[in-house]
Amino acid sequence: MTQTETPTRRLPRLTDGTGPVLAVLAIVLVALAFVGPAYSEPSGYLALLKRAAPLMILAIGQYFVIVSGGFDLSVGSLVTAEVVIAARLLDGDESATLWVVALLLVLGALVGLVNGLVTTRLLVPSFIVTLGMLLVLDGAVFLWTGGAPRGSLTEAFRVVGRQGFEVPLVGQVPWSVLLLAVIVVAAVLFMRSGRGRTLVAVGDNETAVRLGGGNVEGTRTLAFVLSGLSAAVAAILLGGFAGVSAQVGEGLEFQVITAVVLGGVVLGGGRGSVVAAMAGALTLEALFSLLNLLGVSGGLESAVQGVIIIAAVAYAALGRSKFRRRRAT
Repeated sequence: MTQTETPTRRLPRLTDGTGPVLAVLAIVLVALAFVGPAYSEPSGYLALLKRAAPLMILAIGQYFVIVSGGFDLSVGSLVTAEVVIAARLLDGDESATLWVVALLLVLGALVGLVNGLVTTRLLVPSFIVTLGMLLVLDGAVFLWTGGAPRGSLTEAFRVVGRQGFEVPLVGQVPWSVLLLAVIVVAAVLFMRSGRGRTLVAVGDNETAVRLGGGNVEGTRTLAFVLSGLSAAVAAILLGGFAGVSAQVGEGLEFQVITAVVLGGVVLGGGRGSVVAAMAGALTLEALFSLLNLLGVSGGLESAVQGVIIIAAVAYAALGRSKFRRRRAT
C-alpha cells in the first residue's frame, strides 16, 4: 500500500441489522393479534403506532447521538420541560399555539446545542453532560411548577397528538403517524447523504475522519441538536396525547436507549441503522402492550429494558474483543 492510499471500509447500510429486530417485531405483532381482540382490525395497529410515535421519533434522535459515539440522557427531562412550558405559556390561548410550538422546537435545538458544545469543545463525556442537563431540567421544572404544572394546552396544540384523518378501508389514521412517516423519510434521506455517512464514520473511527478533513466536533454537535429537536417533537405529540404532567417524560431516556440497542445499534458508535433503531422502538412498545394484555406486572418492563441494555453492551464488548484478537493475529 502506498503512502497516499488509505484503507477503505464499508460503512453500514440503512438495512444493516434490521433482520433480527424485524423478526422479533413480527412475532410480537402476531402475538398481539391472538391476545388482543382490538388487533384483529387495522385500527388496533394504528393505535399502537400512535402510542409508539413519540418513542420512535426519540429513537431517531438518540440514534444520531449513539451512532456518532455519544449518549443523550436528557431527552426525558427535556420532554417534560417542554410540555410544562407549553401549558404555562399557552394557558388555553389558541392564538398563541404557533409561536409556542416554534419556541419549543428552538428550545429543543438549543438544549441539544449546549449538550453538543460542552461535549465536543470542553471534552466532557456525553454521559456526564447529558446527565447534568437531565438534573438541571428536572430541577428547573420543579422550581417553576412546585411539582404541580399550571396552565393548559390548547385544542390546536393537541390536534397532532390526539386526532387523525379518515382513510377508506383503513379508518382514522392519526396525524402523529403521518408526522412519523415524514420524519422517517427525512431521517433515511439524511443518513444517505454525505453528512449522515460522516456521522457513522465519526462513531467508528474519528481519527480517520479528522485525517480525511472531516469536522468531527461539528458532526457530533449536529447529532445532539437533532436529538433535542426530536425530543421537542415527541413532547408536542405526548402533550396532545397524554396532557400536562410533571412526569410525562419520566423514564423515556432509558426506554429510548433500550429501543435503539434493541434495534442493533452498537453502543459506542459506528454500527447500526436508523431504520433498525425505529423498529426497535416499535418492538419495545408492542412488547409492553403484549405484557399489559397478558396481565404481567408493570415492573417487568424495567427488568426487560435492563436485560436488553446489558445484553447489548455485552455483545458490543464481545465484538470488539474478537476484532482486537483478529488484528493481533
